[in-house]
Amino acid sequence: MADCTKAHETRAQGAAAHDSLEHGAAPAAATPHTDWSGFGFETRQVHAGEYPDLNTGLRVPPIALSAGYVFDDFDDQVDRFAGRSIDPIYSRQGNPTNSVAEARLASLEGGSSAVAVSSGQAAISSALFAIAQGGDHIVSTASIYGGTRILFGRSFKRFGIEVDYVWDAADDAEWDRAIRPNTKAIYTETIPNPRNDVTDLSRIAEVAARHNLPLVVDNTVGTPALIRPFEHGANIVVHSTTKFLTGHGAAVGGAIVDGGNFDWEAAERAGRSYPLITDVKPGLGSMVDRFGPGAYARATREGVVNDIGPALSPFNGFLLHQGLETLSLRMERHVASSLEIAAWLEQQPEVESVDYAGLPSSPLFELAARDYGLTADGAGARTGSVFGVTVRGGIAGARAFVNGLRVFSRMTGIGDTRSMIIHPLTSTHATFAPEINERLGITPGLLRLSIGLESAGDLIADLRAGLDGVAAVDGVDGVG
Repeated sequence: MADCTKAHETRAQGAAAHDSLEHGAAPAAATPHTDWSGFGFETRQVHAGEYPDLNTGLRVPPIALSAGYVFDDFDDQVDRFAGRSIDPIYSRQGNPTNSVAEARLASLEGGSSAVAVSSGQAAISSALFAIAQGGDHIVSTASIYGGTRILFGRSFKRFGIEVDYVWDAADDAEWDRAIRPNTKAIYTETIPNPRNDVTDLSRIAEVAARHNLPLVVDNTVGTPALIRPFEHGANIVVHSTTKFLTGHGAAVGGAIVDGGNFDWEAAERAGRSYPLITDVKPGLGSMVDRFGPGAYARATREGVVNDIGPALSPFNGFLLHQGLETLSLRMERHVASSLEIAAWLEQQPEVESVDYAGLPSSPLFELAARDYGLTADGAGARTGSVFGVTVRGGIAGARAFVNGLRVFSRMTGIGDTRSMIIHPLTSTHATFAPEINERLGITPGLLRLSIGLESAGDLIADLRAGLDGVAAVDGVDGVG
């Protein structure tokens, strides 16, 4: 590597000397940007968070495969462990590769800072463990991903954190009945999975602000390319970066983004305690004192992620910041194909209904158009590419539909370049009580589609083959 560097320097010196001889002294090269605030979304998704490599001039931030970091001297070690320095100590709490992805995602979401973790479930858990503990309470909208409901009903319950659900987010009285003195957060999703029943974030943010509660929003399906929850009043955003952000189904990961816009001390004065963030340490002060708008993210990193240990592999962090570079381009294609396919599906005789808020026929279309905007051709709203379709014939029809597909992958997961399908009632929602599934609209004939980047025409042809199987079944609703 030293020989390569020396050769590079020799070539550069020779070129400079030639230019000086031929044209006189050359102007100095402009210094590249390092602060990308104020630049457009597409520029920031490529550049935000990157740093110059001073050793070899690498253009792409490298994978930092190191468990720990060398201290400059004795006092540097003291400062890092005392929290007076934000330089890393150990890769369980931070890694240079992951820092690129963190800074890039924070920029795209419009937040103050971000923390990368090992999975989407780790992101939800870490985000909420930083503000709730045993004996505390969280309120969530009812329509959320089935895996999150399982997390809340099993692990959170075991840790002594209760979660209650609001079914009608427009009903102030229902919110007021659900929120208690020990409630620590409101949780929701931008585009709930699997039915694409978009959430009125501004409405829920008003409820959260009235009760001095932080609003935590899962933006996995929406992504910052389609909606940025902080612009609608959210305070914390979580992601399963496994999905659209990384984008290729190759790396599990998660992230927590701090909006830097919640007044933790005012909430405490109003009777809601957040000790990890507001407690004062002798000689250091509180997280708010030390980190200002990044206090929540720092408390999450130090007080939860470092302690429990859901660290993101730097290899997966590398794939994440690589995936972010093409996010807006991929989401444009995901949305365009989804609208075309959803509009086609609702015209097919074997289909009972299509749950896609982006369709003009959807009862949620007005909200979707307001918060997500219309596509360039005005055909629909930009509500992502994960939605539900209900076929005739119940489970027998669903089985025939799934088994007849050859391009769609039969698997769990969303947000891949590949299109995927799954039957929620017998998978993600299989453990829920029948009355809960009925209220959620998880019926025997419902399938969840995640539309990938294949040609829309090829996907429609594949779906047509699946629907031919639906037409052939006798409509008996049962497993057998």
